[in-house]
Amino acid sequence: MAEAELTTVARPYARAAFSQALNEASGLETWSRMLRMMAATVQHKTVAAALSNPKLTREQEASIMTELLGEELNDFGKNFISILTEYGRLTLLPEIAHMYELLKANHEKTMDVEITSAFEVEATDLDRLAEGLKRKLQREVSLSAKVDPSLLGGVIIRAEDTVIDGSVRGKLGKLAQVMS
Repeated sequence: MAEAELTTVARPYARAAFSQALNEASGLETWSRMLRMMAATVQHKTVAAALSNPKLTREQEASIMTELLGEELNDFGKNFISILTEYGRLTLLPEIAHMYELLKANHEKTMDVEITSAFEVEATDLDRLAEGLKRKLQREVSLSAKVDPSLLGGVIIRAEDTVIDGSVRGKLGKLAQVMS
């Protein structure tokens, strides 16, 4: 399936999980944990190979998942797996988990922002940037930073599906496109 198609098919499942999470005490964190575990399980090489066995029934696939995850799942999580297996959608779990986290972050008014810089960024500069983003976006911002010397200079800021490329490498790339 193409990425856009995966998103379209996964969206209703992510919304259903989110809706259920809102109805439970501590549901947002519980569902976040369950979906991360489910996604990691279906992506594991051995599990993926076992689940791709064409001789398995849908019930057997659900049983494998619920047995592997055991105590990590509540009754709603077990039911969620049953529904996904019934419709042959277990492979969507990583995309469902990702979309769920976006819904959760939007609900909680939080955002994860990643800063990639050519050089180490001072903690005070990161704090100022986080405060500026918090004011601009009107959300709590969780900032992480990493260093990539290949950028030559400047920074790349990633916030959900928005990317701001202020790196020298990015600017040189744009210049090369204009000149060709």
